[in-house]
Amino acid sequence: MILARIPDIVVLFVYFALLIGAGFYFRKRSGTVEGFTVANRSLPGWVVGLSVFGTYLSSNTFIGVPGKAYGMNWNGLVFALSLPIAAFISVKWFVPFYRRHAGLSAYEHLETRFGAWARVYAVVCYLLTQVSRVGTIMFGVSVGLHALTGWDIATIILVSGFAVTLYTLLGGIEAVIWTDAIQSVILTLGAVVVVVLILTGMPEGPGQALRLANDAGKFSLGDFGASLAPVKPFAQPTFWVMLAYGVVMNLTNFGIDQNFVQRYHAADSEKAAGRSVWLGSLLYMPVALMFFFIGSILFSYYEANPGLLQEVKLAKAAEEVAANHPGLANGSPEALAEAKRLASGMQPVDYGDKVLPHFIANKIPVGLAGLLIAALFAAAMSSIDTSLNSSSTIALQDFYRRWARPDADEAQSLRFLRVMTVTWGIIGTGVALAMMGVQSILDAWWKLSGVFAGGMLGLFLLGFISRRASNAGAVIGAVVGLLVILWLTFSPGFTGELEWLRSPFHAHMTAIIGTLSIFLIGLGASRVMGRGNG
Repeated sequence: MILARIPDIVVLFVYFALLIGAGFYFRKRSGTVEGFTVANRSLPGWVVGLSVFGTYLSSNTFIGVPGKAYGMNWNGLVFALSLPIAAFISVKWFVPFYRRHAGLSAYEHLETRFGAWARVYAVVCYLLTQVSRVGTIMFGVSVGLHALTGWDIATIILVSGFAVTLYTLLGGIEAVIWTDAIQSVILTLGAVVVVVLILTGMPEGPGQALRLANDAGKFSLGDFGASLAPVKPFAQPTFWVMLAYGVVMNLTNFGIDQNFVQRYHAADSEKAAGRSVWLGSLLYMPVALMFFFIGSILFSYYEANPGLLQEVKLAKAAEEVAANHPGLANGSPEALAEAKRLASGMQPVDYGDKVLPHFIANKIPVGLAGLLIAALFAAAMSSIDTSLNSSSTIALQDFYRRWARPDADEAQSLRFLRVMTVTWGIIGTGVALAMMGVQSILDAWWKLSGVFAGGMLGLFLLGFISRRASNAGAVIGAVVGLLVILWLTFSPGFTGELEWLRSPFHAHMTAIIGTLSIFLIGLGASRVMGRGNG
């Protein structure tokens, strides 16, 4: 097995060497705070745009999106279809604002607008979200690579965590942006290879793949019916709910996410920054479509190859047996019997995310599989490196220079940036390792970070749009909005006497309602309490 995989391993190690080499190559250019955080504001728009595109692409796109399409349909694609709306708003208003009026941190202006509490709130939410994000992505890619290679999950986490931290530490934001651009190309090429191999591998030709998927409703964008149903309005992820959710989440990315704001500053001009948003958005849409298409035609491929389908079901069932029945020895007759029983009742939604890794491991030629494995790494690395660099920048601007050492010189600031890059890398790797044994705790942590982060866009829009918004109004809006978000997030689990308090809304409505609550309540409270400090 190992000898057969040597070409794949070589491809993967070459890829790692190139990543670390990029860090060394850009090391001299990251020798100042400006160089480390915004590449001396010198990068062309097309490179920044590819980096924006690469940040959107994560290991979840590579594995999760095809899994969604396999198990359900293309409803999630509507998220990507909302990008032009968010891009237009961002290029017209957000990019000029950050280029002309804001510092390195996306959250400095919140202090000017509402006071120190708003800045601290946004920063804590952001850092909590990024730590969760890094750990989740690193763990996810390790699980995918374990399925492809059989390597130990902890070893994959440690090696990938070390590699991404090292090249981010050495090269700063310029290494991040250039490697993101290259990694996005690798990922796209890998997806094209998968499409070609699936279509050419169908027993009756490509037409069979389209026919089987279409008959199963795998190309549907979801329900276009009225969302305002008389009972439980907005309870289903209809096309319109997904579109509104996509607009809100993409505005959150483009408007208040340090990952993106830092790229606006790294571009060599305001126009280049605007073009980068459009390029990243317009590139992501067809590539997202391709990954949904992969999931749909994978459904056809495995339906046409029932032996392979049974392998996937049994593998997923074996995982569930190992997790839920620790008393059964792995591979024992009892464990196998239980796995077969579970597999017989499984539906596509239960094992959709296992199909693409199985296809890569079993149906991609040796050597070419190495490219796909590298693409999966690329998808994860392009998200993690961004989080490490932006989190370090936030720690510098919003804590070290604001509270600890306002008089810090260039050398002290740069040293702090590098220390924080390593620190966030270690923390993210630790979170990923912890997820191996206590996923439920970290799932709750991820959910809580989403609760707090859900209020950030509403607070930003309140200060950005309304001059009448006051500090007191913002506090009231944020508190009430957070209570609303907490109810929307946790009430679906209420039972018994509390069942009447359950939210009737779909989970995607949480971000929409939460953002509107903070904005509208903050605006109303400001009007009642008098003109703000705008």
